Amino acid sequence: MSRPTVLRVPPLSPQLHDAVGEQYDARDLPEDGRAAFLAEHGADVVGIVCTNTGRVDGDLIAALPRLGVIANHGVGYDNIDVTACLERGILVSHTPGVLDDAVAETALGLLVATRRRMVEADRFVRDGRWPGAGAFPLTGQVAGSRVGILGLGRIGRRIAEILDVLGCTVSYHSRHEVPGVTYRYAPSAEALASEVDNLVAIVPGGAGTAALVDRAVLDALGPDGVLVNVARGSVVDEDALVAALREGRLGGAGLDVYAHEPDVPPALRALDNVVLLPHVGSGTEETRAAMRALTLDNLALWLETGRLRTPVPEMA
Repeated sequence: MSRPTVLRVPPLSPQLHDAVGEQYDARDLPEDGRAAFLAEHGADVVGIVCTNTGRVDGDLIAALPRLGVIANHGVGYDNIDVTACLERGILVSHTPGVLDDAVAETALGLLVATRRRMVEADRFVRDGRWPGAGAFPLTGQVAGSRVGILGLGRIGRRIAEILDVLGCTVSYHSRHEVPGVTYRYAPSAEALASEVDNLVAIVPGGAGTAALVDRAVLDALGPDGVLVNVARGSVVDEDALVAALREGRLGGAGLDVYAHEPDVPPALRALDNVVLLPHVGSGTEETRAAMRALTLDNLALWLETGRLRTPVPEMA
């Protein structure tokens, strides 16, 4: 009995790539010669496995007449044309829940590292300036501070729980008030930024949140404020962010995501008041294994029953 044909859209981790190949008749979408490849293999493909950096656009979907499922390895799915999928009845899964702790601790790590200037302090020691240059300057602290969370979904709530332990005053802005939480709701991103010391962005990507953190929000956060972005690079107006940091209108930033990954603007890399990570929010062995298992579970369940364990919200 022939195995179902599944298209692997790069980039995939070696573990996920190999696991798909072990279970299915797998094909790799090439960068070059894509039209000829799809003409030869497109009619056989029933499923796609991708990550949230692998683009699955309307043209690719249209070239796969038997496509029924897209299993996305990641909680975000703005890489997929969900509208085209809804029109065709194609189901899309993602991997919520299993990466909440990893992303939350990344957000906390960025916040502490930025507020306490830990990267600068590390260089201070490595460069041999301690104790010759005197004591390292005093910094602010996260414990007891006011923290705004932009997007109180699963991960946002996990971040809030951790901040509660540190005695922080937490408030939030989302598209709608979240029932059953005690945190103060702010009616806009700008209003939220105006009442906090630190702002953590963890909203979904996509057109609805593009440049949500703009100059007005950054100015509301102010010269002593810190921005942490563990959402998508598109959520922050990157030019406005660089200008605010350079001009002292924003105190600092901790970033795991960027507008044009993996390209990070030289202007950001040159600044001392930022901490920069290479999009590693969910990058732990434990989390990636759980994400991989859930991705494969969704694909297998659809092939067996036509259902998904964790469909994207538009299809839940």
